[in-house]
Amino acid sequence: MDHFEALSAGVVATVGGIGEQDIVGLKAGNVLIGLLSPLDEPEAIERLASSGATVIAMEMVPRITRAQKMDSLSAMSTVAGYKAVLMAADVLPKFFPLLTTAAGTVRPAKVLILGAGVAGLQALATARRLGAITSAYDVRPAAREQVESVGAAFVELELDTADSEDRGGYAKALAEDQQKRQIELLAEHIAEQDVVITTALIPGRPAPLLITKEGVEGMRPGSVIVDLAAPNGGNCALTRAGEDVTHNGVTILGPMNLPSGMPLHASQMYARTVAALITEYLGEDGFALNFDDEIVQGAVVAHGGEVTNERVKGKLQEAAA
Repeated sequence: MDHFEALSAGVVATVGGIGEQDIVGLKAGNVLIGLLSPLDEPEAIERLASSGATVIAMEMVPRITRAQKMDSLSAMSTVAGYKAVLMAADVLPKFFPLLTTAAGTVRPAKVLILGAGVAGLQALATARRLGAITSAYDVRPAAREQVESVGAAFVELELDTADSEDRGGYAKALAEDQQKRQIELLAEHIAEQDVVITTALIPGRPAPLLITKEGVEGMRPGSVIVDLAAPNGGNCALTRAGEDVTHNGVTILGPMNLPSGMPLHASQMYARTVAALITEYLGEDGFALNFDDEIVQGAVVAHGGEVTNERVKGKLQEAAA
């Protein structure tokens, strides 16, 4: 089967999006499934919609119990959180665990995670397994229980963030004055850390700023920041996407695609979530979507030649304004 024959199959699964030259291989009746960044690249969804194919963005699968097995975003975040800690441990010029040796006692590293979503919780668990003293901050008060469940301390700031979680369980953007105060309060905690891993993302928006240039300069030389929000601009003011930066003795890593660094398990996990979605709607007559189904309504971003997802439509309208 050649390239365009593959694209004309009934269901086409991809990891990311497809190129402009590939859209001509799609047609009405096709179903395209992939990690398509619909809220960050709505124009790409509009172009895919023009093919007439039904487009399913795995990022948009709703966070409900029945859809957990299809949650690609959480699967990839698990890989990223784990890998981020290994990267930090490799760069940090000291041990993670407490060591008692003939040459004296080595104190454990302190690791702070900013954002206690799936990636953050996996990073906490991994850092703790390596022997670090772990803590985490999240604007969502409900995250405290999850942070403490993996043996980490929850950082509490004098900041009202009661209304900081949307219906999908994701963090909402803070008001400008709240964000400024959050940065000021976090700086005190960041200065005490050996490693800070930032994971704060708001779908469809630039990553919120959590660490300023001054915040980096307040850290000890040799400290490490791993910014998982680098593809969306970064949570650190000095982050450069895809680059490693050193400022005032602090190393700032801006990885773009951490799951690709663990291709075996990342591929297995992603494939399972896609297979789960396909199997859910596979019947005697083949693959057929039920457009009254909650999962389909959330994940389908284009159908019948049009963008159908309201959030993606909103992003297109913002771009056109």
